[in-house]
Amino acid sequence: MNTVCKHPKVRVVAREEDVEFVECLDCGEVFDSNEFRDMQIEDLQDEEETA
Repeated sequence: MNTVCKHPKVRVVAREEDVEFVECLDCGEVFDSNEFRDMQIEDLQDEEETA
């Protein structure tokens, strides 16, 4: 079974105007830094719901 990477370590790889792109150092996925913040918020909400 595949586990989902939580992207614990990221680095900035590009900036365009008001958008910043980051790369996960573990799985190599590249995404918008705003998307990364949204993922962190969702993870916190999931943890709160299970508690």
